[in-house]
This record gives sequence, structure tokens and C-alpha cells, in this order.
Amino acid sequence: MALRNAVMAALLEGEASGYDLAKGFEASVANFWMATPQQLYRELERMESEGLVSARVVQQQRRPNKRLYSLTDAGLAVLRDYVADVPARPTAIRDELMVKVQCVDIGDTGDIEAVRAAVVERMERSAAKLARYERLRERLLAGRDEDDYFATAERIGPYLTLLGGLALERANVEWARTALRRLEQRASALR
Repeated sequence: MALRNAVMAALLEGEASGYDLAKGFEASVANFWMATPQQLYRELERMESEGLVSARVVQQQRRPNKRLYSLTDAGLAVLRDYVADVPARPTAIRDELMVKVQCVDIGDTGDIEAVRAAVVERMERSAAKLARYERLRERLLAGRDEDDYFATAERIGPYLTLLGGLALERANVEWARTALRRLEQRASALR
């Protein structure tokens, strides 16, 4: 998947500046796509030159002018084609922590402690994301239950992707707990 597809998906929510998109990426698509603000700005320029987005300049007092981007009909057509295209293969996982965990038995308890610290950090990051995603879930539901949300929401895609992010982070936390328990058992056996 290209970054442009994720940017266009974010622009389905409406017109946004590059700054708004960078902040919004954290809240809307960060559960399935990551990008730096610099990557977003470069991609917006490229997409504008390709006619996928249009930009208008908004004059501001005491601040630099800002550009607000929106999807063009051409961008919407590209996004529709992308949605209709069947992915060629499943996403490959490339996770440096998993490589370290794979190597945990090559040394002594010091190696186990180093991996343990990395697992704790992963668990803490996942727990923080999980809390952020739960807050976003509550905002999206706005007092409704899920059935009511799915029956009345204008767009259900953001909620469905949020559910995927919630499931992933819950799985990360559960895996980390199991890994930490087993690493402690291994360290105790080596002492």
C-alpha cells in the first residue's frame, strides 16, 4: 500500500492542512499506518502535482498561511480503484523486537534482562495506544452502542479500522505478559 492511499483515506473525513493530517494520522489511521509529518507533506505535494488532491491557501494573521487539501474527483477514483483491487499477498511482519526475542537464549541472564526490558517497553507502548484507542472509540460511539453506531453512522470504516487497532494492541499486551512470565522463568532457572 502506498502512503497516498492512507492520506486519501484520511481526507475522506474532509478538507485538512498538512498539520491537521499529521495530527489526525495519530488519531485516525495510526492503528494501521504510520508516517512522519515530513513524509505526509512530501506526499501531499506529489499528490497535488498528480491531480489527486487540490489545495487552497488560507490567509492567517500572525502565522504563516496554510494550505488546506481535499480529494479531487481523480483522487476519489484512484481511491475507489485501490479499494476494489485485491491485495496480492498478506502483510509481512518486520519486527526488530521479535528478532531479539528469537535470540534470547544465546547468552546469559543479561541477554534475558535486555530482552525483558524491550518487551516491557513494547507492553507499555501498546497499553498507551490501547488507552488512546479506547478514548477514540468512546468519541466515535458518542453514547451509542455498537449496533446503533453501525446502523446510523455516515461512515463505518474508521470504526472498523479502530477495532483492528484495538485487537492488535490487546494481543501485543497479552503476548508481552506471557513473554515476560516465561522470560522470568528462564532467568530463574539460569540463576
